[in-house]
Amino acid sequence: MLISPNDRIFIAGHRGMAGSAITRCLKAEGHQRLLTVGRSDLDLMDGPAVAAWFADHQPDVVVLAAARVGGILANSTYPADFLLDNLKIQQNVIENAWRYGTRRLLFLGSSCIYPKLADQPIREEALLGGALEPTNEWYAIAKITGIQLCRALRQQHGFDAISLMPTNLYGPGDNYHPTNSHVLPGLIRRFQEAHEAGADEVVCWGSGRPLREFLHVDDLAAAALFCLRHWQPGPEDRQYINVGTGTDVSIRELATMVAEAVGFQGRIAWDTSKPDGTPRKLLDVSRLAALGWRSAIPLKEGLRRTVAEFVSERASGAEVRL
Repeated sequence: MLISPNDRIFIAGHRGMAGSAITRCLKAEGHQRLLTVGRSDLDLMDGPAVAAWFADHQPDVVVLAAARVGGILANSTYPADFLLDNLKIQQNVIENAWRYGTRRLLFLGSSCIYPKLADQPIREEALLGGALEPTNEWYAIAKITGIQLCRALRQQHGFDAISLMPTNLYGPGDNYHPTNSHVLPGLIRRFQEAHEAGADEVVCWGSGRPLREFLHVDDLAAAALFCLRHWQPGPEDRQYINVGTGTDVSIRELATMVAEAVGFQGRIAWDTSKPDGTPRKLLDVSRLAALGWRSAIPLKEGLRRTVAEFVSERASGAEVRL
């Protein structure tokens, strides 16, 4: 096993959706020496501060789940922020992990790194094989840079860095902001509010025809721990691997599923003046399956759980990212 319960593991971005899920998973699996720090105490975009933190704590293992994230509108409105902020976070954490003796690092990328018109399902070899989707290219370029930095440090210095490319995530801790969220949490909020208001119609962006794959964040956490424990790429292997379910649904089908999950019985309309984004994005997950890992949470079950958690948190007054 490549990591042990005695390792000091730093989860950068432990309060985000992916980071919090990975933190829960590590604790549940007996990893108690976890290092976490909030943004108010350590700004990951502050290079000298990050270097000082690594010098003081010297973690054995690092999970880099911190990132500036958002949907189509946010990416289009703040391209410089998405590029600069993510480049700074990645360089500061990855470089200092290497410089201060971290033994193993896992970097969370994104399926948006792949070309807009890549062959489906998308294999890892598609990286850098074509033009990116314009609506999220700045985030994608930052993530590609992080992957390549991990590869370069492994090649030149033998640094044990691996990267995971998760598909679209959903679940506890998601961002439900009305304009800056991704498609699934955005739909959950819109349909839940329409249901509560007794509305007879919900308008969704685009045509509803694009196909997307969705992975519950607890499945991602399980995959991350599996790869940390068991996956060591060989010298000729790619150091990044896809994580997903291997199945997809249309946005139109997804909207219907969300409506059913929240109990909305009105009409669903489509605003075709809004962009669709990439026509299809389904990951080839055969490499991870060959290593022995597959997702375990079906979309309908994951949706039911996610909607219930969202409704419960709002009703209790708990903080929900709106």
